[in-house]
Amino acid sequence: MRKPPASPSIRFRIDPAYVWADKAARRMGLTPDQFGEYRRRLYARGFPVPDETTGLYDIEAIDRWRMRQRPDLYPEVQPGLPAVEPTPRTDWGARFVEARKADSMGERFAKAERTRRAKASVRDGGRP
Repeated sequence: MRKPPASPSIRFRIDPAYVWADKAARRMGLTPDQFGEYRRRLYARGFPVPDETTGLYDIEAIDRWRMRQRPDLYPEVQPGLPAVEPTPRTDWGARFVEARKADSMGERFAKAERTRRAKASVRDGGRP
């Protein structure tokens, strides 16, 4: 009886999203020693800092930073736009209060608009 073929140890390649400093250095075209030497100046220019828990660098953030440095080569990346910060999470009570505030502002605006139109109508002799 024939044996089935052995499966390969790696079935498909997965590129990591986070890498160690030496891989980040290679991504920038630097040796690890050069990266260590230039690291502070890179951080001062907005280079992504490593994750505080793992110490690993986000490779996509490095690529985006690199493209923002050359807007003449990558016009689709706009360097002047601020990063979008996530909205703070609120509980349902706070959401309800905000919704009621917005409703009451809308009601006040509608009432003020009705009053303004009524005064304009009286002033114009009853024409709308």
